Amino acid sequence: MIEKTFQYESYIVLLGRNSYDLSMEKFDLLERYFGHKTFRPLQEEVIDTILLSRDVLMILPTGGGKSLCYQLPSLMMEGVTVVVSPLLALMYDQVAALRANDITAAMLSSMQDLEESAEIERQLQRAEIKLLYVAPERLTNPWFLQLLHRLKINFFVIDEAHCVSEWGHEFRESYRQLSLLKEQFPTIPVAAFTATATTAVEKDIAEQLRLQDPLRVRGSIFRSNLTIRAEHRIKDGRAQLLEFLKTEKGNAGIIYTLSRKSTESIAYFLQGKGINAAPYHAGMPTEEKNRIYGDFVADRIQIVVATIAFGMGIDKSNIRFVVHMTLPKTVENFYQEIGRSGRDGLAAETLLLFSAQDVVQQKMFIDDLPETPYKAHAYRKLESMVRFAQGENCRHQSIANYFDDRIDVCEEKCDNCLQPEVKRIDITTASRKLLSAIYRTRQNFGLHYVIDVLRGSKEKRILDNGHDTLSVYNIGEEYSKAQWLTIADRLLELGAVEIGEFKVYHLTDFGAEVIRGEQTIELREDRLKVKKSVSKQQSSYTGDYDAALFERFRDLRREIAQDNNIPPYIVFSDKTLKDLSIKLPASREEMLEVHGIGEVKYERYGEEFLELIQELV
Repeated sequence: MIEKTFQYESYIVLLGRNSYDLSMEKFDLLERYFGHKTFRPLQEEVIDTILLSRDVLMILPTGGGKSLCYQLPSLMMEGVTVVVSPLLALMYDQVAALRANDITAAMLSSMQDLEESAEIERQLQRAEIKLLYVAPERLTNPWFLQLLHRLKINFFVIDEAHCVSEWGHEFRESYRQLSLLKEQFPTIPVAAFTATATTAVEKDIAEQLRLQDPLRVRGSIFRSNLTIRAEHRIKDGRAQLLEFLKTEKGNAGIIYTLSRKSTESIAYFLQGKGINAAPYHAGMPTEEKNRIYGDFVADRIQIVVATIAFGMGIDKSNIRFVVHMTLPKTVENFYQEIGRSGRDGLAAETLLLFSAQDVVQQKMFIDDLPETPYKAHAYRKLESMVRFAQGENCRHQSIANYFDDRIDVCEEKCDNCLQPEVKRIDITTASRKLLSAIYRTRQNFGLHYVIDVLRGSKEKRILDNGHDTLSVYNIGEEYSKAQWLTIADRLLELGAVEIGEFKVYHLTDFGAEVIRGEQTIELREDRLKVKKSVSKQQSSYTGDYDAALFERFRDLRREIAQDNNIPPYIVFSDKTLKDLSIKLPASREEMLEVHGIGEVKYERYGEEFLELIQELV
C-alpha cells in the first residue's frame, strides 16, 4: 500500500504512477469499514476530488450517501477531518456509527464535561482521531481556533450547508460566519454537503463559504423509494391519520405538527388507541427529550410526534413513514422532513394533511417578520408550498422542478400518478373569466382583490377604483372564493399567470392564448371539493422476503444494541436484515456478500447472526 503522506499537490502524480494501488485501497476501505463493494452514483467523483485537495459542493438527497464521501477519504489522508454539523443529536449518532465501524471519531460540544473535552484535545494532538465533529458556534471561539492551528487538518466538512444561505429555509447566523475558515486556513480545502438547495442557494453557499473553484455535484432529487401523498385535512385529520397507520403496524415513523400543544394532544390520542407514540418538542425538559430520542432510535418507541425541531437531528435509517399534520412553510422543509424516512433505501410512505387554515397561520408568522427582502422571499416560498400541496401534477416531478431538476413523472410513487382515473372537469370558461379580470384590472392588483371583483364585492376600494363598472364585475358567482383560488393555483401551475412584485398576478403568453380560446384548461374535480381520505396501497416493504425471519433478526439486533448501548440500526440496517433473510448466509464468506456487512461489522456481530440462521434454517 502507498505510504499515505498525501500532500495532495502531488496526488495527480501519484495517481498517474500508482492509480491502481490507490483505487484498490479505496475499495478495500469501502468494503472493510462500510460493507459496500461499489460506490453509489457521484460518490467516487467527490471522494477523488477531496483527495486532490480541491473544494467541493455536493447537493444530494437524504439517503444518497453524502457522509461516506468525506468519511472514506479521511481514512486515506493524514491528519484529522473537522466536520461542522448543526445539531448535537446528529453529531452524537454519526460519531457512534463511526466508532461502531472501528473508525476513531469524537465530538466537542456542551454535552461533555471539562475532563472529557481535555482528553479529546489530547487525543487530537496525538493524531489519534480521524474525524472531529463540532457545532458552527465553536469555530468562532478564539481558543478553539488556536487549537485547530496546532493540528494537522486534512480538510473541513460543512454538513447541512444550506444553513449558510439566508435564501435557504434554515438560515443560521453561526453558519454565515464559516467564511472564517478560508481566512484562517486558506490552504485547507472545504467540502460542503446538503440535501436541498435551489440553484440560487447553491450559488450563495459557494460565495459565502468562499469556495475556490469548487467541484459542484448535484444528484437527482428523485427519491424512488418514497411514496408521497397529500390530502386536504378533514376536521383535525385524526381519522385520516389512523387510516394511514393501519398499514404501518410495528413500523417506526415521525408525525410532524406545527405547535408544541398539538404534539402532545396527538401523541396522547394515539396512545389511547393502543399505539406506541410519544411527543417531542423544544419546551420539554432536556432529560425527557433525551429519553424519548433514545427510546425512538433504540426501537422502544414506534412513533414520535414532533415539531420540526426533531427533523435534522435524526440519523435513524429504518424510519418507514413521515406524516405532516399541517402544511410546512417551504418545499425545502417538506423535502428535508420526508427525507427522514427510507434512509436505508427501502420503501417508505409519506402523507401531508393540509387546509386553508394552515396557510393563514403560516402567513401570520411571516407577517410578524421585520420588513426585509427575506420577508418577501418567505411569502414566495410559502406560495410554492401551497401550490405543491394543492397541485395535481406528479409530486416527485414538482419537487424536482422546484430545485431546478428535471425528471420524468414517477408513475406510481405519488397519489397524483396513482389516481389518473379521477374525474377531470373543463374549467376553461372559468379560467378565461379570471384571466380577463386580471387583465381588465390592468394587472395591478393581488389575486384576492381580482376575485372580489369577479364575485361582485361591494368593498369600498373596488367601488372607489370604479371596478364595479368593468365587464368582468360580478360574473363569477358560481364559485366560492376558495374555489377561485384553486382555479388560480391551476393557472399558476400551468404557467398561464405568474406572480410579480407585491404578489400581483401577471398574464403570460400562454394565459393570453387561454383568453383567446386557443387553449383549454382542465382540473381534477375533487380539487374543488374537500378531499376524502384516500386509502393507500399496502406497503411493499415486506413483499420480497420472509417477514418472520426479519422479525427474528430484528429481535437479535435489539439485544446486541442493548448490550453495546448503541442504536439498533448501527448494528445492521433494516436493508441488511432484509438481505440476510433472503440470502441466509452459512459462512463468513457468504456473510460478507450481504449488503452493509464489511469485515468490521462481521467481526463484531456476524457470528451471532450466523448462529441464529443455523437455528432457524
